[in-house]
Amino acid sequence: MNDAILTTHSLSIGYKTSRKNVRCVASDISVSLQAGELVCLLGPNGAGKSTLLRSLAGMQPPIAGEVRLLGDNVYNLAPQELAKHLSLVLTEKVDVGMLSAYTLVTLGRHPYTDWWGNLTLEDEAIVHWAIKSVGAVHLAPRQVSELSDGERQKIMIARALAQSPIVMLLDEPTAFLDLPRRVEIMQLLRQLARETNQAILLSTHDLDLALRLADKVWLLSTNGILHVGAPEDLVLSGAFADTFRSEGVEFDIASGEFNLHTSYKGEINLIGKGIASVWTIRALKRAGFQVHQSENGLPILVEVISNHERILWQITNNKTVYTHYSLYELINFLDYL
Repeated sequence: MNDAILTTHSLSIGYKTSRKNVRCVASDISVSLQAGELVCLLGPNGAGKSTLLRSLAGMQPPIAGEVRLLGDNVYNLAPQELAKHLSLVLTEKVDVGMLSAYTLVTLGRHPYTDWWGNLTLEDEAIVHWAIKSVGAVHLAPRQVSELSDGERQKIMIARALAQSPIVMLLDEPTAFLDLPRRVEIMQLLRQLARETNQAILLSTHDLDLALRLADKVWLLSTNGILHVGAPEDLVLSGAFADTFRSEGVEFDIASGEFNLHTSYKGEINLIGKGIASVWTIRALKRAGFQVHQSENGLPILVEVISNHERILWQITNNKTVYTHYSLYELINFLDYL
């Protein structure tokens, strides 16, 4: 069964650099958004993620190809009709003056209201549902200007939900949020995709969260190629490692983590078990050391000694033993060996 809601066919996207010249950033894009799926659009800065989102939303005409929403070309749909099916949440903060959070969410019903903007009982019910769905009932009476970035983002998502769309597009919805709020928003969007059966596409630089939460990833490289698949498919194909290698990070396929390029400082043999050893290895790798756990012939040995009272680290170098009581001390000591 095909549950595709939004599809592209041989789409090429870009923008005008002058009156006569157009720069193509990606071409031959033929993809689809499925009902009930959370899709993350990833890629380096400048790859064209925002351009692709604007093209899908009908805000920017394509260079070639087409975008279809339930079979209709989005560029041929009247704005009011398009707004009934597709909602958009942008990164930029919109100045809404003295509006309350509740009033801002009601603006999502604009495609359905009369000329005066009067809300019906059904409209009111949908607004209340949208606010409740994002966990923002306590925020509804407050002025938007008084909200934190995370609270404001919840209200903007509620406004988009109030449109009753079948597709929701979000450009960097977690850009200005701290880590707990980023996790909260991403989990919320995944839950909404399941509960509302919408297709939700969001661009993000939160690579780790995308790997953990996305049903599908659209990975746009700087050479204009869009890789599509489950996060694990793109890891196994090498697309993740290839796309971000030039950006100063390397993807470790074994751990599923992105590591920064660091200068090589040497090899260390480590003895130890448990969570203290796990974080010791992370600290040593961050500092530029290659860590082994079975190479007895290496000149430097680090032993992690952990009990219920304390953790300490013993370093053996040229038969001399040094003891440290924090990883900060350990790394600084190794830097001077």
